Amino acid sequence: MNPELTIGGVARNAGVNVQTVRYYERRGILPPAGRRRSGYRLYTPEAVRIIRFIKNAQWLGFSLDEIARLLRLRSGRGAQCGPTKRQAESRLRTVREKISGLRAMERALLRLLKSCAARGGRDFCPILESLRKGGSRP
Repeated sequence: MNPELTIGGVARNAGVNVQTVRYYERRGILPPAGRRRSGYRLYTPEAVRIIRFIKNAQWLGFSLDEIARLLRLRSGRGAQCGPTKRQAESRLRTVREKISGLRAMERALLRLLKSCAARGGRDFCPILESLRKGGSRP
């Protein structure tokens, strides 16, 4: 990788589009790039590493605000494991809550499908009726 990269080079190396790089820079998550006399942005290879960090954290469900905090923890005097661990634990709780909610939805959908198979006919759909009445929620 060249020591200086254009915005297109950063985007290509990080696997994102140019608008994503600009957005992260506007949000303050990616440090602003230097500029050539021609006005082209110049980035260091660290910009690619930061964007990859952001994308990995997003995949784990962290919001951009949470990622900004993680980046600040990463850039201090050494990595701060305690606050980082607490943030990851919070994310895990949220993921587990979502899983629980998805399992409840799964059970409700299975009940609806079972009711449809049991009494489905041409003039009446128990799934549609349940959705109309709100009876599908646990």
